[in-house]
Amino acid sequence: MRRRAAQIAIGLAAACFALLAYVFVTLPDVRPLARKNPSMTAFIELRHDEAVAGGRTPRRVQRWVRYEAIAASLRKAVLVAEDDAFWTHDGVDVEQLKESIEKNIETGRAIRGGSTITQQLAKNLYLSPSRSPMRKLRELLIARRLEAALTKRRILEIYLNVIEWGDGVYGAEAASRTYFGKSAGALSAEEAALLAGAIINPRVHSPAHPTARLRRRQQIILRRMGLVTPPEEAPDEPEPPPPADQLEPTQPITNPAGGATPLSRENDAQPLPADPHPPDTPPETAPAPHLPPQ
Repeated sequence: MRRRAAQIAIGLAAACFALLAYVFVTLPDVRPLARKNPSMTAFIELRHDEAVAGGRTPRRVQRWVRYEAIAASLRKAVLVAEDDAFWTHDGVDVEQLKESIEKNIETGRAIRGGSTITQQLAKNLYLSPSRSPMRKLRELLIARRLEAALTKRRILEIYLNVIEWGDGVYGAEAASRTYFGKSAGALSAEEAALLAGAIINPRVHSPAHPTARLRRRQQIILRRMGLVTPPEEAPDEPEPPPPADQLEPTQPITNPAGGATPLSRENDAQPLPADPHPPDTPPETAPAPHLPPQ
């Protein structure tokens, strides 16, 4: 009996090792992203396939812009709404992840994701929107690879250029021109907060026709945007040269119509960021308040 139990244990251990080895060797190489913009993401491809399956013409409005061409107000607003420790974590916010796991265990279902901006980017670029444990493991591993290969500024730049901001609208530049008729660099704080508040569910919360809930999120974000001051890049982390490829809108930019709930983000309450510090200044730790649940 003991021998049989030992054999089963050894077999399970071997299977787990083989599975982990498979996951690791099949992870994408993220290093080219340091100097090259992604021409396609898994999420954009998913939306394309959904449109085709539904008999609709796929729509993609996107234009790539550099980090510096995106208004500081939008960068701050997105951090306030999406990731309370972006400048200090290594891709995974352990405390937030622990809190989300505890919450999911309490409710008996996955209602909170606890995803950082880096994790969201990993999922957007490479993964399906499922919430399976294996997909989550891959997301965590890819996020750590992104943090190791790219600067924080580059991660945020890619994120702000690929995320969904409405039906067929991707990235800050397309969203700014779609909803406000101006470039991403010319956004006011109020407009930036409205866009940031819509990320959690951009096909429901449209900046073109803000819901009362989106207006409340906008006001909360506006009050707390002053807490976010990105640190200067360290001298040993030079910015990459401008990527050569540019994604242009595939059709005239217009206000998007409503649609189904997006799959790119867990619909959970997101914490607000503490005040980041320059790399040579140790950050102070303090609990951050949360945006109201959606």
